[in-house]
Amino acid sequence: MRRRMLKLSLFSLFLVLDPGLQSQDAAAHHRIAVLDFNYATVMTASQSVFGTNVDIGKGISDMLIDKLVNDGTYRVIERNEINKIINEQNFSNSNRADPSTAAKIGHILGVDAVIVGDITQFGRDDQNRNIGGALGKWGSGFGLGGVGTHKAKAEVAITARLIDTSTGEILASATGKGESQRSGTNLLGGGAGTGGFGGGDVNMGSSNFAQTIIGEATTAAVTQLAQELETQSGKLPTAAVAPVNGLIADASTPDIIIDVGSSAGVTVGQKLLVTRVVRVVKDPATGKPLRSIEDSIGELTITSVDAGSSVGHFNGPGTPKIGDVVKSQ
Repeated sequence: MRRRMLKLSLFSLFLVLDPGLQSQDAAAHHRIAVLDFNYATVMTASQSVFGTNVDIGKGISDMLIDKLVNDGTYRVIERNEINKIINEQNFSNSNRADPSTAAKIGHILGVDAVIVGDITQFGRDDQNRNIGGALGKWGSGFGLGGVGTHKAKAEVAITARLIDTSTGEILASATGKGESQRSGTNLLGGGAGTGGFGGGDVNMGSSNFAQTIIGEATTAAVTQLAQELETQSGKLPTAAVAPVNGLIADASTPDIIIDVGSSAGVTVGQKLLVTRVVRVVKDPATGKPLRSIEDSIGELTITSVDAGSSVGHFNGPGTPKIGDVVKSQ
């Protein structure tokens, strides 16, 4: 016990002497969402690589999420929660990258920041130097076997912005650029079983894709981008989390509705305690309520949030009903 107390004391002293560690610890609690990257400017180049239209914006977003989750600097919200909010609120693909729209999405999700970005380069390293003509002049499906003997490396470049959901302010920007270590006539060459990339069936997070030439460049670019975003985490403000306190408004279906939402700090995935007031203790002289005696009913996991209400799934031994209290645990 004494040895453990000594270790804790030394660790506390280390925190005082190293404020940077404190800021890193605080930043680790920031919740973020990563939206699909825009790839409109490189769509033609991407189609030349894969022989068809592939949503590389989603693929690179997924790769970035994996990098950030594994690093642990941020807490990253799941993609299905983002898609649910986007579909419910009818946000179009064209305006999600706008800082104000991204901030609205993030506010509904209850995250501290949203990452949006653009893929600015995706293809051969000579595509901007017009060696042998544009990508399309090598023949349709160049990336899937193509024609000609010219060899080139693959290059991928990405930019991203970190947006504060409270203000819509762009807190930081980051870039990532990667180049393949090998060159070849086929940017999808080098991986095992690369024929599986036909028809748009591409898993950019797979080891198969990572072993290709374009996969090498993409991985390098995403890795650099993730590292830059991690170093920028200190630019996010640390705000105190207000306790949630509300009531069940509807319990007629398994989807329990409560009377508080994102404006009260409720977030998707949050777990709230459900209690029932069984007795109110009052001041005998004034009749003023002094304390509520509550029984625990169970737990509510939030699945959907808007500004003034939320929906959740209940779990517990009791049966929730209208008027039951929901609050932070």
